[in-house]
Amino acid sequence: MDVETAIQTRRTHKQYAREPVDRTTLAELLELARWAPNHHLTQPWRFRVLGPETLARLKAAAGDKEAAKLDRAPTLVIASAALTGDPLQDEEDLHATAAAVYAVLLAATARGFASYWRTPAALRDRDICALLGLPPDERVVALIHLGRPVGNPPAKERAPTPVEFLP
Repeated sequence: MDVETAIQTRRTHKQYAREPVDRTTLAELLELARWAPNHHLTQPWRFRVLGPETLARLKAAAGDKEAAKLDRAPTLVIASAALTGDPLQDEEDLHATAAAVYAVLLAATARGFASYWRTPAALRDRDICALLGLPPDERVVALIHLGRPVGNPPAKERAPTPVEFLP
């Protein structure tokens, strides 16, 4: 699949087959993140694949309503940005991590996987992040849901991209 097709056909999926993404494929998808643009090649992104014990801790901490949403996909990956404390560098690194997440989503689409980029409120809570082992200098950018699709969500209408050519 070419990149334009991956961009145009990637959809947010909320239903998945139960089979998790195998470790080899998952490692290959996450390895592609290193090619995302990042200022000074800081490679600030960190990926943590949630195993059953960690997922259970997250579900317990997040509450019943959020726990149900965490059961949607068979594979969940926390994507975070390692921050330095320098406001300008941290902003660059957050954007770079977002680009890395999108690279993973596009690569997953190209391989026939479904995906969903979420940032649950629970992962904006420092106590919950600490419970999961994230250090205080990292900020969660996404909880990536991955798996084989069940169905194909329709494309949603999108407004044209505003573009202005400056003199």
